[in-house]
Amino acid sequence: MDPTNKMLLTREGLEELKREHDALVNTKRPEAVKRLADARELGDLSENSEYAAAKQDLSFMDGRILELEEIIHNAKLITSHPKHQIDVGSKVTLHVAGKQEEFMLVGEWEADPKEKKISHESPLGKALIGKKVGEKVEVEAPAGKVMYKILGIE
Repeated sequence: MDPTNKMLLTREGLEELKREHDALVNTKRPEAVKRLADARELGDLSENSEYAAAKQDLSFMDGRILELEEIIHNAKLITSHPKHQIDVGSKVTLHVAGKQEEFMLVGEWEADPKEKKISHESPLGKALIGKKVGEKVEVEAPAGKVMYKILGIE
């Protein structure tokens, strides 16, 4: 990760990452350390699968904690966005394939397609940035080109 590169996050996204960090540092990591200590007491470490699993879990957790700390430290909070054109933080209503869909344009660290949160770095996100109500964008998808019409921006 380039430390000069600010990570775009909405207020909600930043709070969610802070909650995850807090849970890891104050609850999950201490539990993992205890699990590792308990596994160490079981005897021969070379054949102790519980010890190996606990050590690996702790290692992954420590990696995620470091990643979250870097993201939080380098976060650029999106506090406002223009209502007349799409930008990070915009809630966008689109017409696609005969139906209406709502998406939230977010930074890449809080993107979650299941929650209709799309990254500004995704193909659709890139196509939408700077567009206005009434405009159409065409996005290349695995199944072919998809046409979106912008119905609203919040």
